Amino acid sequence: MMDFIINNIFRNPPVLLGLIAAIGLILQRKGTAEIVKGALMAAFGMVILNAGVGMLVGSISPINAAFQTLAGSGAAEGLNDITFTASYGGDIGLAMFFGLALHLLIARFTPIKTIFLTGHMLWWFPFIFVAAGVEGGMKGIPLIAFGAITSALYWSIMPWALRKYVFAVTGDESFTLGHPTGCLSLVSGFVAGKLGNKKKSTEDLNLPKGLSFFREISITGGFVIFIMFVVVGLAVPSSVAEGENFFMAAVTQGLNFGAGLIIMLQGVRMLINQIVPAFKGISEKLVPNALPAFDCPIIFNYKPNAVLIGFVTAMITSTVLVLICNSLNVFNVMLIPLVITSFFECGAAAVIGEGQGGLRGSVIGTAVAAILMVALVGFSAVIYSGTIQNWMLIFGGNDLSLFGIIGKFIASLFGGIL
Repeated sequence: MMDFIINNIFRNPPVLLGLIAAIGLILQRKGTAEIVKGALMAAFGMVILNAGVGMLVGSISPINAAFQTLAGSGAAEGLNDITFTASYGGDIGLAMFFGLALHLLIARFTPIKTIFLTGHMLWWFPFIFVAAGVEGGMKGIPLIAFGAITSALYWSIMPWALRKYVFAVTGDESFTLGHPTGCLSLVSGFVAGKLGNKKKSTEDLNLPKGLSFFREISITGGFVIFIMFVVVGLAVPSSVAEGENFFMAAVTQGLNFGAGLIIMLQGVRMLINQIVPAFKGISEKLVPNALPAFDCPIIFNYKPNAVLIGFVTAMITSTVLVLICNSLNVFNVMLIPLVITSFFECGAAAVIGEGQGGLRGSVIGTAVAAILMVALVGFSAVIYSGTIQNWMLIFGGNDLSLFGIIGKFIASLFGGIL
């Protein structure tokens, strides 16, 4: 039964959010028709959002693979997510289950009132904390307890710390962020607040009439990916085109990326329209004043230009740093540019920076966040050398890296005695 709940509900975001919407509407004593409609529309919104995100990742992944080829390293030594989960999947599942229970208790009985609703991150944080415990010498019940407690604390505290930055961007105090962009967004927001200028927004960029189509994020995003594919394809055509003409592959992936942005943002709008009103029932009846914490695309629609500015800024800054680190062998591990993290985590950090310091704050804040991103992925790759190093090299550079490093340090204190 527990396996069924974990794998088919907690790790299935559309089902999870549909059920939450239904529970919220039931607690508000809505009619059957409204409950069914609200639950299904919330689930549909999440399906659409996931489809859009899938298209974005599908467009970015070949570029990421090309960078790995250019680095000449392939996968680093260490287990990936599949092999590590094969050995420790049961521990991760139990840590997730008990961590969620503790997370809800924290929301109910402490001043920290957030409920983490980003489904796949309900799995990945126990995953990295269990890996940290293994690296620290833990096993059995202490390992599960460690993963549960650290996950619950993260799910509770980080969205709460981000809430005021999110409110400043959205003008809406009904939700916050539940995503590993946390440390990057906090740094970006802080730096932007000190060095930025709110008078000039990323959304107020003046373009010549003939280039006004670039105001549409899907078109701009498609062009950015097209250019990236052309540049990388000239260096490693087989890695991005797989035998296809790399120019036409660039056109196709640019179109896919632009369409993915449109689909993702439509899913975001549907999800907000359904889940936020329904969540009021849970907030009023079960966890008073609770804030739902959502995936990072939830804020992309508020400052779409900032997302792309952040992506480009993060890619340029981090790629230069990666080349420097690799040439000097700073971490004794071959790093690759973090394309996925640059778009999602640094895109969110750019939006937060925009809310604190306009266009200038968005650029400077994201550049500083990108520097932190490279440092985090390097240190976490070293920390996880015996478990999930190659997974962290691709998906790290964010809260997964930062709190993984902290978790490894704590686990090492107790690993020898538990």
